[in-house]
Amino acid sequence: MKYSFQFLTVLFVNLTIAQSITIKDSTNRETIPYATISFGNGLGNFADEDGRFTFSKEKYSDVDTLFISAMGYAEKAVLTKALPETILLKPEVSQLNEVIVSAPKNGRFKLRKRKAFSHADIFTSWLPTVESEVAVLFQRYEGQPTQISKLLLPINAESKYKSKGKGKIATIFRVNFYENQNGLPGDPTAYANIVFPINEKEDRVFELDVSSKSIYIPENGIFVSLQVLGYANSKGRLAQTKQYREIKTARGVQKISTSFRPLLPFSNKLIGQNTYVRRIFFNNKKWQIFDKSYNEKSKLIQTGYRNYGMGAVFKVFENQ
Repeated sequence: MKYSFQFLTVLFVNLTIAQSITIKDSTNRETIPYATISFGNGLGNFADEDGRFTFSKEKYSDVDTLFISAMGYAEKAVLTKALPETILLKPEVSQLNEVIVSAPKNGRFKLRKRKAFSHADIFTSWLPTVESEVAVLFQRYEGQPTQISKLLLPINAESKYKSKGKGKIATIFRVNFYENQNGLPGDPTAYANIVFPINEKEDRVFELDVSSKSIYIPENGIFVSLQVLGYANSKGRLAQTKQYREIKTARGVQKISTSFRPLLPFSNKLIGQNTYVRRIFFNNKKWQIFDKSYNEKSKLIQTGYRNYGMGAVFKVFENQ
């Protein structure tokens, strides 16, 4: 009986401890940072900078399959009942479109700016979740060869609504770049995605220096997106936390995605429609313009706050 009890105790502990899994490239065995782990039921998570994520069958008892993906790799389905310690993804280089650099590397240029639009009203701000991504189209400045030097990201840290000293957080964001396909974000470009933290001390506009990335805008423009990966832990690394809350309703337990801080203030001051959104664990990751066709009940859309006012500082080169 004594040994049986010890065996059951060990078995119970092993079942409840989260399993650590590493995602690697199948050809060179290098880790793949910030890969996407989709549960196939509209929920998901991300691996950290070392390609690691944790999965607990107790925490996600209703999940039987994980779908692992990353830019430049083929998606892979893995059964949760037999999760390996390492998951290998096969590269698909064709998924990343080549970027055509048409600006002179050492040519004469002038700095120009596209203003960012921000505010502190939480009721006209987007609540970012790990399932959502917001993209904005950037065109060349006055048709000239243009490099993006800085991204100006409107954020709302809710400082006017918080008590002093409360709400200390750090959220890890990712910027992605997509080609313009008939007015919608298309295939990802070969520009590396950029991962960075924003904490509660930042407010209004966060300046992200991307000058070292040599991001040149093609003739038909480029989409720049902002996406939340999750909260940072005490070491500044992506925390492996549950990304949704379970709420009891009349229809049973509903899983509601966690919203992260800071919020993204949307604007009603921009002419036209230049903002697109997608929920990466829903609707086959399809992009949609942020208007009534996306959600006619959205308060942001109903009140005219339909655009994310992302700005930028450009290096505008002389045509030669």
